[in-house]
Amino acid sequence: MTRTLTRTPVTREPAPSPTTRLVLRNRLVAWRLEARVAVFALVATLVGAGLAVVALTIGDYGLAPSQVLRALAGDGSDPLAEFFVREQRAPRVVCALLVGAALGVSGAIIQQVSDNPLGSPDIVGFTIGAATGALIQITLLGGGPDATAPAALVGGLVTAAVVGALAWQGGRHGGVPGVRLVLVGIGVAAVLQAVNTLLVVRADLSAAQDAAHWLAGSFNAMTWQDVARLGLVLAVVAPFTAALARTLPVLALGDDAARGVGVRVEPSRLGLVVCGVVLVAAATAVAGPIAFIALAAPQLARRITRTAGSGLASAALMGAALTLASDIVAQRLFAPTQLPVGVVSGSLGGLYLIWLLTREKR
Repeated sequence: MTRTLTRTPVTREPAPSPTTRLVLRNRLVAWRLEARVAVFALVATLVGAGLAVVALTIGDYGLAPSQVLRALAGDGSDPLAEFFVREQRAPRVVCALLVGAALGVSGAIIQQVSDNPLGSPDIVGFTIGAATGALIQITLLGGGPDATAPAALVGGLVTAAVVGALAWQGGRHGGVPGVRLVLVGIGVAAVLQAVNTLLVVRADLSAAQDAAHWLAGSFNAMTWQDVARLGLVLAVVAPFTAALARTLPVLALGDDAARGVGVRVEPSRLGLVVCGVVLVAAATAVAGPIAFIALAAPQLARRITRTAGSGLASAALMGAALTLASDIVAQRLFAPTQLPVGVVSGSLGGLYLIWLLTREKR
């Protein structure tokens, strides 16, 4: 007996090509990164809200969180609590959050443009330049708080122009190297620091006291007018920053690659620097020069989210939380004596800078 064996052809799914596997893997990595960024944003927002509640409760007139919530709601049950919360502490908290966000975004922009983790406004002299402009107005010209913001803006822009021009002189054939930008900025900042000291020393007693208090960086005596001034500047600059920030990932690939996809490299880079300088100048005009935030916030946010992109929103949230936390420490560390927030942030910044330098490859 003869058996006939019939083989049924087996239909196999075609193996995914390397390109397909790469796309799927990239999508998975992108989803994980986006999820990590979203979780970070949520946690940072909750931390900022918690710090805000703490800042509203502490002080010589202590309040419970329930009293703070009722005062914010304005139910009229405790007029004294409403005065302390709504007129004394809330403007300070909002200013700290806005200043921290502005410094965080400014630091992220300058670090991305210079391709250097040390390329923050603090290091390259933009913050000191804004302070010089404000000090010239305070000690020589007068005009009150309304004139401080324009003076700080002019000082920051002039400093950025000088630093950029000097750094470009040695990098004509390859743009402005990040290391050269940082080194030139350090030199310009040292000169401006001497100028600031001279302005304070030669000013009359009243102006010198105002200048010294402002130079320390503080959120004391913040009002809703200060919030409105800073908020107006941020509202104007934010759309331009968001539009130009789209070019940051492309610029990180190099000038040739950016030009290849149609990005106007120099105008985009110039616009980003101007936005960063305006942000740091506005923050400096309101609260004085506050160190560490612009340097550390982008790096800390990038390390937590494990992203290599611009991360402006993450830097803003991190900067806001760091600034408010520094202000709380400044208020309560040696209570009832209140330290300027710049002293606390500067101390933390020095430690962070040492740590960052020890980790950087030579």
